Amino acid sequence: MDLADLTTLRLGGPARSIIEATTEEHLLEAVRIADEAGDPLLVVGGGSNLVVADAGVDATVVRVLTRGVRVDADACSGAMVTVAAGEPWDEVVARAVTEGWVGVEALSGIPGSTGATPIQNVGAYGQEVSQTVATVRAYDRFDRKIRTIHAVDCGFGYRHSRFKAEPHRWVVLTAAFQFALGELGAPVAYAELARTLGVEIGQRAPAKEVREAVLALRRGKGMVLDPADHDTWSAGSFFTNPLLGPEQAAALPEGAPRFTQPDGSVKTSAAWLIDHAGFGKGYGTPSVALSTKHALALTNRGNGTTEQLLALAREVRDGVRAAYGITLVNEPVLVGCAL
Repeated sequence: MDLADLTTLRLGGPARSIIEATTEEHLLEAVRIADEAGDPLLVVGGGSNLVVADAGVDATVVRVLTRGVRVDADACSGAMVTVAAGEPWDEVVARAVTEGWVGVEALSGIPGSTGATPIQNVGAYGQEVSQTVATVRAYDRFDRKIRTIHAVDCGFGYRHSRFKAEPHRWVVLTAAFQFALGELGAPVAYAELARTLGVEIGQRAPAKEVREAVLALRRGKGMVLDPADHDTWSAGSFFTNPLLGPEQAAALPEGAPRFTQPDGSVKTSAAWLIDHAGFGKGYGTPSVALSTKHALALTNRGNGTTEQLLALAREVRDGVRAAYGITLVNEPVLVGCAL
């Protein structure tokens, strides 16, 4: 099986072997056997954040397909919800909205597995999973022990965590979320979402309406998977939004987005930089191109290759650097290939 069959980009060559781990015991066994043999190992969840080389990988691939949700809830303390790593993330969000678990409704429509969310500190529309993660239970491949890591020790940052910093060390087994209970979602923190909902920043709206609004916004940007829509044959946002120093931010053109962060840095929009550097929606070739709906997504138009996609990514990255002196950083994990 080619890894193209396991990724949302639908790109990538074969692996040495592919193991489907449907239980935690099977997952741990597969990882331990590979480690003891000294074999290269690639752990794959939903494949929504992977760019795999056309030649594939000379490694054992373990697909995390574990399932299970355990709930401990009461009216006073809220809900502690422990989710197996292989649970599809959007199914967890949909259930959260139905059950009145507050704090992930703006993360609707994000593809991939739950175990990947703390690794990437997944975020969208003003929410990040770090705001609700209580603990992450993970297998430490270095010390060969299962560890429970509290949120404060997860090293969460913008699209970052200790798990991402040491990708060959950790295999996430479960993530536990602490939710408040209620029908209203968390305070809306993103201007576009607030406008769509007809509320002010900081106000709250019914979680069900937040989810519906986010799904509509994401569909409009080609960010909800649809096999018939090549704009969704992507790894989501290909580049992270740059964090700049005050002087760099001041040098941006008038009109460039600037969002001051708590640490004094300034976040700007990678999509704005890409578009204004001359790479508009749909830029590319018949094989690979920027999405026709969102300049931040690089897409496989149905007959592309990984090398073609990376060539486009390099062209965009280098063009933005030439125009603004800012080097964009890829968000997806590159396997067997490089920018």
